[in-house]
Amino acid sequence: MRTHREPALLVYDGDCGFCTTAVRFAERRVRPRCRTVPWQEADLVTLGVTRERAEREVLWVTPDGTVRGGAQAVAAALLSAGGAWSVAGTLLRLPLLRRIADVVYRVVAANRHRLPGGTPACGVRGTVS
Repeated sequence: MRTHREPALLVYDGDCGFCTTAVRFAERRVRPRCRTVPWQEADLVTLGVTRERAEREVLWVTPDGTVRGGAQAVAAALLSAGGAWSVAGTLLRLPLLRRIADVVYRVVAANRHRLPGGTPACGVRGTVS
């Protein structure tokens, strides 16, 4: 368990060009209140997540150890940013939009090696099931 003084963590695939580009964009434009760390540099055991999960989806880990993955990790990051971004994060948590966001996230994750910034390394790992 992490301490409450630490910020949330956004854990992403640092070997994936698309993922890294998306996180850098978020840091510049969205400005979520968190630290970002590639899963390859994170202490996954301490965070309470498996390597397999970290390979297939972005993760939002709160200071109390709550882990959200995929579209809900994106929603949490948007909520943390405040302003108009938090409205988008709130919408992604509504039941119908949540289901749609989850499907869209899985499609993007499964095809990230084909997206701008993606590399063949992005498609090597398991995709979201």
